[in-house]
Formats: sequence, C-alpha cells, structure tokens
Amino acid sequence: MSDSAYGALYVVATPIGNLDDLSPRAARLLGEVALIAAEDTRHSARLLRHLGLERPMLSLHEHNEAARVAQLAERLVAGDDVALISDAGTPLICDPGFVLVRELRAAGHRIVPVPGPCALVAGLSAAGLPTDRFTFIGFLPAKSAARRARLESLAGRDETLVCYESPHRIRATLEDLAAALGERRVVLARELTKTFETFLDGSAEMLLARMQEDPDQARGEFVVMIGGAPPREETDQALLEADRLLAALLAEGVGVKQAASVAARVLGGAKKSWYARAQALKDAG
Repeated sequence: MSDSAYGALYVVATPIGNLDDLSPRAARLLGEVALIAAEDTRHSARLLRHLGLERPMLSLHEHNEAARVAQLAERLVAGDDVALISDAGTPLICDPGFVLVRELRAAGHRIVPVPGPCALVAGLSAAGLPTDRFTFIGFLPAKSAARRARLESLAGRDETLVCYESPHRIRATLEDLAAALGERRVVLARELTKTFETFLDGSAEMLLARMQEDPDQARGEFVVMIGGAPPREETDQALLEADRLLAALLAEGVGVKQAASVAARVLGGAKKSWYARAQALKDAG
C-alpha cells in the first residue's frame, strides 16, 4: 500500500472474461483499499463476491467522472487508498478514468498501475499480425458514412490498426472495411478468454460471408485487427495495373461509373476513389 501520508489511487486491471486472470496482487489490493471506484458497482460486486470480498464501492462512469474527482481527492488526502476498476480489462483503455487520473496526477497524488488483462493486447498476442508498431483507434464512429471516412483516412498507414466493435455493428463495420480498405487482412478476436473465444482471419468480405453462414460468429465483443498498407513499391505497381484495367474498360466504351464499380469489385478499395481515377484517365485521354 501507499507509504506516504496521503493515500494512493491504484488503477487495477480486472478480467475480460476468465476470472482466473485476475493477478494475486490485484486481488490483494482490492481487499485492502478503503474504497473501490467502479464503472458499474453491480457488475463489480459479482467480482468481489467471487473473491469473497466486501468493500465499499463508488460508481465512476463517463457521466459522473468529473464530479467524482474532488470527492476521491478528499479520500486520498485523508490517507485512504482507492482502487479504480472498470467493468473488464484495464481502466482508461476505452473505459472511464482518464479525467480522474489526469486531475489527481496534476494535483500531485500518487497513481499506481496494477497491470493485467487488456483486450487489445490479448487480441494482438494471438492474431499473427505485426506488433512492432500498431495504432489503437478505440471504437469507430457509429454511423456508416463517418466510419467509412475514418477508415479511408487510415488507408495509407502501414502499421497494424486495432479497434473495438460491438456485436450489433460488426457486420456494418466489416462492410465499410471492405469498401474502404479492400482485400486487407483482418483478424477478429471474439469473446476473448471466454468459453466461445474465437479468432477469425481473412478479408472483410470473407469474414462477412462466414457470419452469413454462421450467425453465431457475429455474437460477443470484438477486437478488430487490420493489417497495414502494403509497402509503397507494391502500391505503385498495383496502381499501374489498376490504371491498365481502367484504361481497357474505358477503351471498350464502358462508362466511368461502371469502370469504377468493376475496379472496386475486382481490386477492392473505395468506389469513389476509383471513379476519380477513371475520370482522370478519361480526361487525359
């Protein structure tokens, strides 16, 4: 525990599914702190019951986090140690806690990480995609137009991209991935550490087809991992081949819109990008 006159805030990672993944240190601290700030106290109460613990709890979520800062700061000044936990995984990683940690650290309070389960790290560790560099983009926008625009803005990034997605949006997200990034490799980690943990691997279109065949594959919470853009030399060669295809279609009298549709279907990528390229070729010719 904290060795200063003030208490410390312990940022404690909790299981994302399998309760055996809670570290002994985390379990000990949850039994020792004066207060647990939890995203959902009802959900966290089940974890404490599993551990045979009874501790005072306080809700801390996106709607009340700012209002809780002063209250928790008072407890630390009084010498109480506090644990911050989310519903699952590591707090602050697409979960509440950023405002609290930022303000308490700025005020000079001691913040202690207690590492453990994190869905994005667990997913990456078993996906078979490069992990020397990756970008975590949290949750994509809920609406398709904004989601597709976000994906198109990331199309040139050559590192692995990682996001979270919910079961009710996973199909729509895969459709936008196919439109924006074409045949890029995608790995879906579903229900990590739980009974029906599954890794699905392929293009976005392939994964959509898999879910069409087996709707159960669209259930659960997802970590979506997307392979980076190919090296520039490969991209340049692919564009040359794409231009040849578009030019051949235009030479046969196919319209710009239809040529763009064929290119998007055969080569992947956004139809509007192929439309602009086909129009440029037609104007140049």
